[in-house]
Amino acid sequence: MRVLVVGSGGREAAIEWACRQHGHEVTTEPAFDAARHRDVDLVIVGPESALVAGTADACAAADVPCFGPTASLVRLESSKGYTRALAQQLGLPSPRFYRSDDHHDAIKWWRSLEAPVVVKLDGLAAGKGVIVPDTPAETDDAIRTLAAQGPIVLEERLTGPECSLLALCDGRTAKPLPIAQDHKRIFEGDSGPNTGGMGAYAPAPIPYDADELTKQFVQPVLDHFAAKGEPYVGVLYAGLMLTPDGPRLLEFNCRFGDPETQAVLPLLQTDLAELALACTQGRLDQLDVVVRPGAACTVVAAAPGYPEAPVTGATISGLDDDAIDAERALVFLAGTDGSAVSGGRVLAVTGLGDDLAAARQAAYERMDGINFDGMQVRRDIGWRAVAASLSSYAAAGVDIDEGARAVEGMKAAVERTHTPAVLAGVGSFGGAFSGAAIKALDDPVLVASTDGVGTKVELAARLGKYRGVGKDIVNHCIDDVLVQGASPLFFLDYIASSKLDANHVAEVVTGMAEACEASGCVLLGGETAEMPGVYAEGAFDIAGTLVGLVDRADLLPTADVAAGDVLIGVASNGPHTNGYSLLRKVFSWLPMDATPPGFDRTLGEALLEPHRSYLHVLRPALASKRVKALAHITGGGLPDNLPRVLPDGVAADVRLGSWPVPPLFDLVRSVCTGLDDHELYRTLNMGIGMVLIVAPEHVGAVQESIDERTWVIGELVAGPRQVNLLR
Repeated sequence: MRVLVVGSGGREAAIEWACRQHGHEVTTEPAFDAARHRDVDLVIVGPESALVAGTADACAAADVPCFGPTASLVRLESSKGYTRALAQQLGLPSPRFYRSDDHHDAIKWWRSLEAPVVVKLDGLAAGKGVIVPDTPAETDDAIRTLAAQGPIVLEERLTGPECSLLALCDGRTAKPLPIAQDHKRIFEGDSGPNTGGMGAYAPAPIPYDADELTKQFVQPVLDHFAAKGEPYVGVLYAGLMLTPDGPRLLEFNCRFGDPETQAVLPLLQTDLAELALACTQGRLDQLDVVVRPGAACTVVAAAPGYPEAPVTGATISGLDDDAIDAERALVFLAGTDGSAVSGGRVLAVTGLGDDLAAARQAAYERMDGINFDGMQVRRDIGWRAVAASLSSYAAAGVDIDEGARAVEGMKAAVERTHTPAVLAGVGSFGGAFSGAAIKALDDPVLVASTDGVGTKVELAARLGKYRGVGKDIVNHCIDDVLVQGASPLFFLDYIASSKLDANHVAEVVTGMAEACEASGCVLLGGETAEMPGVYAEGAFDIAGTLVGLVDRADLLPTADVAAGDVLIGVASNGPHTNGYSLLRKVFSWLPMDATPPGFDRTLGEALLEPHRSYLHVLRPALASKRVKALAHITGGGLPDNLPRVLPDGVAADVRLGSWPVPPLFDLVRSVCTGLDDHELYRTLNMGIGMVLIVAPEHVGAVQESIDERTWVIGELVAGPRQVNLLR
């Protein structure tokens, strides 16, 4: 067909594009001229101004099919007061309203309403004759300001998301296009003055069926005018607000919306020109409106100063980028001659995708390649759709029920650690622990430790072995308070994940409970958090706090640590909870079920060996009062941890080779040829998990009190507080 599109904006560019997709010959001009356009097959009218001017009437006189209502019917858009009265007559759900030519009467009605209102110019205002005041003073000012420009309509201010229902009409039948949502305000977060529209997306995720909304709001209007002998042909656009009490009519427009058209038409698979021609012939019921799957997102670029006073003339760059995928992003020109800004809304980019997120990304990626001085682009188009699609906390990725199931799964294991000292535990808002134990001490000191398991949890998640990392966190904290001579009282845990799995949580907490039980520590309680978007999918993290008790007289280190004291090393049973970022990198290409030479188990099992507790093995040595200091070899290894218990002027000489390096650490040492001794021994414990500092005369007695093999690994010397690794 030969199609004439009347108008010159982004909406008309989208209509032209849609018609050309089906092979039609399209011209776009600002007005219909019967003398020049008598041979066209179809006229599609874009702007409301052309409809008000009688374009459809002129087409009828020239016997040219026109998709657009007559000037008489356009009163639905050109007079808000007329529309409000008609909606009231037809029983269309609408806000309470008042039309006035005098601001005094309008203010009086508003005050009697005792509710917030929206102030609108009764006539056409290109989408900008609406003020939504927030305070009584702003309302008074809005009424006076708009009333000075002409008749106004006050409407009860409703709350809820807005949506745009665009229905194709042939005088008897109405068929909806995908529901769209417009963004009227100039700034992000829907702030600032109203504009003609800064973006739109479709389909909007609303809890109402488009066909049902059409029956409720559009069909009664068609039936009304058909009964009067004035069939409505064209688009009838119902602006709706979805209030808590149901949909309410905000306005009618008698044409395609702008920028809704740019979002809706790219989703239309049926030939737009064929549909429009069928409407002019009263046979829309014979055609199907077929919509492609997926979504569209339209982003508008506006001139500086828009909407109040657009500044024109700026040069536009980036419109002719051949590298852009035209299947994913379309550019519709509006206020431009193709190279310079000539109007308020300069252009629109519509992104297409399988879902709104993909469409939105495509739109913004294409918009990022376009530029002109002072360009205004909202970066939040479609932001309400995310929330609108959520029906529960679980839909956001957090499953409260799974959390409750996790608590039930861990409860039995936790309560096995409880003693009569526990006054409130699992299920309470906070744990309560009796402080009666401190009465037995002369000068009780509470020692607390908070730590995490680190990136070892990634390996645990990958191998599906969770219980061990629960033991890790408890024993790590027990060892941290032990170095100050304290025995554990109670432990509090924290587990966070991208998505909660009750079975995994129960496994972790059971590991914690087993470690607590073995050390006579109470697992008092904790917190489980589900945080999608914070952690990678499948990832989790563990942290914990342990409180221990010691008499001040037994607090370590003692004040007499000095040069000449001897270092006794106690074996670690693996990397504990440190160095896993290096270990995971080192073994990234080695299967975890491999058993390297010298190993008595698989690599994965060796790496996931739980951090040991040194409480029981060192308790006799501590009871002997012969231990001056303890150093827990954690992150930082021997070079960083030993100095933490040394006084100024004292250094530690550590003789490498004085203890057997376990196979795992030996393998790391053999393959990490780029790491020198200092870097290697400050990254990993290399087989020593705890170091005791004792006087030379007590070395034998202390070693005999420890029920496992230990090694003299060095001594303290005069010098700056540091560790000297000696071969």
